[in-house]
Amino acid sequence: MVAPLEVPLDPKVLEGLPQPPTITHESPKDYIVDPRENIVIRCEAKGKPHPSFSWTRNGTHFDIDKDPKVNMKPHSGTLVIDISGKDKAEAYEGVYQCTAHNEHGTAVSNNIVVRQSRSPLWSKESNPPFVVQEGASLVLKCRPPAGLPPPVIFWMDNNFQRLSLSRRVSQGLNGDLYFSNVEMSDSRSDYICYARFPRTQTIQQKQPITVRVVNMDAINETWPGFLNETDFFGDGQTEERRPSFQVPSGPSSSMMVLRGQLLEMECIAEGLPTPEITWSKVSGELPSNRATYLNFHKTLRIAVVTEADSGQYRCTAKNTLGSIHHVITVTVKAAPYWIEAPQNLVLAPREKGQLICRASGNPKPSVSWFMDGLPIHNAPEDSRRKVEGDTIMFEDVVSGSSAVYQCNASNEHGYLLANAFVNVLSEPPRMLTPPNKVYQVIMNQQAALECYSFGSPIPKITWFKENHTNAALEGDPYIFYDNGTLVIPVAQATNSGKYTCVALNMLGKSDNHVHLEVKEPTRILKQPEYKVVQRNRDVVFECPVKHDPSLIPTMIWLKDNGELPDDERFVVDSDSLTITKVTESDAGTYTCIMNTTLDQDSASADLRVVEVAYEQPDPPSDLELTDQKPRSVQLTWIPGDDHNSPIKRFLIQYEDSLHDRGSWHNLTEVPGTTTTAHLKLSPFVHYKFRVMALNDVGYSLPSPSSRHYKTRAAAPDVNPTGVEGLGTQPDNLVIHWKPLTGLQSNGPGLQYVVCWRQKYVDEDWHSVKVANVSKFTVQGTPTFTPYEVKVQAVNEHGSGPEPLPVTAYSGEDLPKAAPDNVQVQVINSTLAHVHWESVPLSSVRGHLKGYKVYYSRKGSLHNHSPHHSEQQVLTFSGNRTHGKLPGLHPFSRYALNVRVYNGRGEGPASSDEDFETPEGVPGHPAFLRVVNPSLDSLTLEWGPPHDRNGRLTGYTLKYQPVNNSNELGPLKEVTVAANETSFTLPNLKYSTRYKFYFNAKTQKGPGPTITQEAVTVIDEALGRPTVFVGKARPAVPVSWNVSSSLVEDGALISWEHWGPEKTVYVEYVEDNNEEKRRRELVNGSQSYVLKGLKEGLAYRVRVVAWGHADQMVHSSEEIWVTVPAMASRQVDIATQGWFIGLMCAIALLILVLLIVCFIKRNKGGKYPVKEKEDAHADPEIQPMKDEDCTFGEYSDHDDHKPLRGSRTPSNGTVKRDDSDDSLVDYGDGGDGQFNEDGSFIGQYSGRKERDTAECIESSEAPSPVNAMNSFV
Repeated sequence: MVAPLEVPLDPKVLEGLPQPPTITHESPKDYIVDPRENIVIRCEAKGKPHPSFSWTRNGTHFDIDKDPKVNMKPHSGTLVIDISGKDKAEAYEGVYQCTAHNEHGTAVSNNIVVRQSRSPLWSKESNPPFVVQEGASLVLKCRPPAGLPPPVIFWMDNNFQRLSLSRRVSQGLNGDLYFSNVEMSDSRSDYICYARFPRTQTIQQKQPITVRVVNMDAINETWPGFLNETDFFGDGQTEERRPSFQVPSGPSSSMMVLRGQLLEMECIAEGLPTPEITWSKVSGELPSNRATYLNFHKTLRIAVVTEADSGQYRCTAKNTLGSIHHVITVTVKAAPYWIEAPQNLVLAPREKGQLICRASGNPKPSVSWFMDGLPIHNAPEDSRRKVEGDTIMFEDVVSGSSAVYQCNASNEHGYLLANAFVNVLSEPPRMLTPPNKVYQVIMNQQAALECYSFGSPIPKITWFKENHTNAALEGDPYIFYDNGTLVIPVAQATNSGKYTCVALNMLGKSDNHVHLEVKEPTRILKQPEYKVVQRNRDVVFECPVKHDPSLIPTMIWLKDNGELPDDERFVVDSDSLTITKVTESDAGTYTCIMNTTLDQDSASADLRVVEVAYEQPDPPSDLELTDQKPRSVQLTWIPGDDHNSPIKRFLIQYEDSLHDRGSWHNLTEVPGTTTTAHLKLSPFVHYKFRVMALNDVGYSLPSPSSRHYKTRAAAPDVNPTGVEGLGTQPDNLVIHWKPLTGLQSNGPGLQYVVCWRQKYVDEDWHSVKVANVSKFTVQGTPTFTPYEVKVQAVNEHGSGPEPLPVTAYSGEDLPKAAPDNVQVQVINSTLAHVHWESVPLSSVRGHLKGYKVYYSRKGSLHNHSPHHSEQQVLTFSGNRTHGKLPGLHPFSRYALNVRVYNGRGEGPASSDEDFETPEGVPGHPAFLRVVNPSLDSLTLEWGPPHDRNGRLTGYTLKYQPVNNSNELGPLKEVTVAANETSFTLPNLKYSTRYKFYFNAKTQKGPGPTITQEAVTVIDEALGRPTVFVGKARPAVPVSWNVSSSLVEDGALISWEHWGPEKTVYVEYVEDNNEEKRRRELVNGSQSYVLKGLKEGLAYRVRVVAWGHADQMVHSSEEIWVTVPAMASRQVDIATQGWFIGLMCAIALLILVLLIVCFIKRNKGGKYPVKEKEDAHADPEIQPMKDEDCTFGEYSDHDDHKPLRGSRTPSNGTVKRDDSDDSLVDYGDGGDGQFNEDGSFIGQYSGRKERDTAECIESSEAPSPVNAMNSFV
């Protein structure tokens, strides 16, 4: 199978290449549009030549030329539908599909369901007051109108403050307000339910609900006045009671949720005292990393639901009187999701390839193929194309057979559609790397020379180096990559030069030249020194640097890792920093950084500023020698300035100009309070002296040296040290010693008298006088015989003291005898105990060092053919007679012998002793791999252990499932016969990762286990499982299933990542913007909410995984996220003085207009109003008639009349041009209409005013602010 060719993004390459269409951007499948804005249905595609576009609507061709309101953007398939004027968005609702076509194929978009956002009116209802006995439970129904999308529900009071919620009072998922038990403080008349419709940015309110809580005494007093159908009280005081559920009802319930969605389960209980809610999973553990508790533990939310979340969940309500349970059975289904989506395929003629469309879901999705938008069975027959289920295979493709293939995977919960083209190209090689590119690297760093090329078939890349013969580069030190890059891991100066890369395929070749320059590294030769400086003094930090002369250096100085102060006292030179008149603020750490275009080096030093300078003392002076004697002299001096740090001691040094001219040696130290020293001297030395002073800062410079003082010669005072004797041959004795130094010789003509005699034998000393050397060899000695030796120093003035003799031995010879009676005792399969008899000491002929046991494995008892392993040796020091042999191979034949050894070498070997080791546990199997994976089975293959260590009795296979959060499932075990090398596990769960543990067994027991992981659906092309011994490492393919949805505070990005990388980011950038992508770290998560996206813009989003080298390893396909345009956010002006004044003026103007209308009405006719209107003030505002500016007649049957505070469009929607006073006009214009504490953000949006001569008319009810101000 030929790997698909990747077409580079280089415009120069793409310009001349034909390419079938590819859909690059499209609107979401479920597209809810704002009825106040033009409808924009996105469809963008690329191809060569550029594709043309067409649309279908509700399955039929959509002729945009016949509708003047519909336009298609130039060079694009994006539709723009103008809904201004009398046109409404609902007229264009339907299912749209875009088609992009050129001569090489046809690509199609998803079905885009366009629906208008709706915010219907709240149905009119009457809310009689609730009179509730203290301690009883209560539910206040909200019943909001169903909108598209559904509204957000919240409860507030008349002051636009959110109602305080608690364990006792909580809001259900349906918006109802639940009281577990009521208290007297719950009495109020302004329980108001609000519904906020996010797309149309409108807020509607329910009529206020009155709740009155009474106790029994109050009920007895006021019984007749409050008895009605909403009263909740009994005959006596409310007693404490066990919990019971307000929602859900009954002992059990069930619900279904789709994989990847949000699961919310709710249990709200009433009781006295207030019950506490707890949650548990009946058959497992709650996913701690995805489960959260909301609404005071009454709601359990599980994010990014997986199949493992199926099961029964128990909520328990408990108080001091008892508990009650409710079981919720959750079933997880799944819309289709990609296991492997088809990828674009670029092939050369006569190559072969395949498109794979592999999806999963619950129920299992059906897969259907299309070619250029038509069912593939309707396409022309092609013997080179073969469809097998979810795979299309191509063989021997030819030019002109390019096409776009569509894969549709669908089930009852949704569908997936993917376009993938097959593009057959015949292209000679082209070089993409710029010619004569120069690469500069620092010596000993990596050099990477690029050779990017394109061709079809894929060209082969070969590298050559100028002046390196005509042979192609290969082997060390070069590394070649598939993309043509040549890497030199450690570049040296010899690697500099001109390189040529050649790209070759059957259609031609192309070459390119690049140049490599290896530069010298930048180095700081001497680091700046630590400085202690007195205030107002100057200080200089030196920083000499060496760099490559062809690179331009830049010296930067930092103070405490920041820039130098902007002060003219800081003077920077090419290799130094000078600070004049230092102050306390100048103290700190100074760093010099030498930068070049390729590298840098840095060094630091500290500056300490003191009030009084503490420096090294000045050197002593005026050295004088007095009291001169043959072996001593008196030295005096004058100390130098101590610079505010007392001198602790003086160091006196000397130079011997006779024996070691130019070298100074330490002689003695005296306390810092002394200026005189009595020096003991050696004979025959030409002395010169100097003195150094030491304080807390350091040593001074040396003083000037004294005059010469020569001592007279004398006989040596000492003899050589380190005298020893050791034979190098069986018949000699080499005597060594450490010679005297010139200072110890005491005079000219230094020689040594070497004496020796055989120990324990009555004989005279043998002696010889030798020159000033360090050894002497005595020949003709018997083997390994003890001697006494001594060495005495002599010179022209006499001999040194009489030396003491030391014992030495003449040379050793090899031992003569071998150990006898060697026996082996086998302890276990890997350990044996060896015994032998020691040899006579006289046969050793040297120092007995010990014994060596030589042993080797002759073969395995499992296979009787000989197997001679390398001989091994164990050494036992000293005069031992036994030892242990560890690390033996079980079930094997061995042979061993024993030898004695001394300083000369080993003696003869004993006779071989054979022994056998018993059976042991086997080694790990040679390999374990997974082959032929399918949706519900996996086949494992293995090799027998290399080290069987006995007769195999079988194998043990254990396995268990692993979910997305790496939690392990139940462990199962299978026993396999010893003669098997493969095994198939059937009836596995589809799209599930499994972990395997596999080991072999003998009669002694099981051997070590190897582990493996695999998924029931896996593409072998993405990588086969890898065997790891010991700790398991999963080897699964990288899989991304990225999706997006808009939520209240941003865009929710969800994905599945099966790769091993743990560092995962979500990257996003504005569409048509090439700036650097923004990244959000999302480790350990499967979803993330992108916040702060700009309204009305589109974003390209992808999920990427990064490896350990801080490089991107894997990336998902980009998805397109569009943020709907919202009303622009405005400044909060509700509390501004001018705003309040403006409102008062408007109110006064309305009052004047009402008076004018009233006067006109009295002059012109009747004013029909029901008597009920006079008796009961209607809380709603009634519209005025057009023709006579009178109030309309009251009607009880007007169900469509808006409630007070509701925003009321005439057609169920709201136009931006319409006058309105909804709550939206009082906020920032977005979702943030209320602060986090529930307070209302007041901002009045002024109405459009008509001609003042006409009456004001409106089909809308006034906003809550109008209602509050009671303008009418």
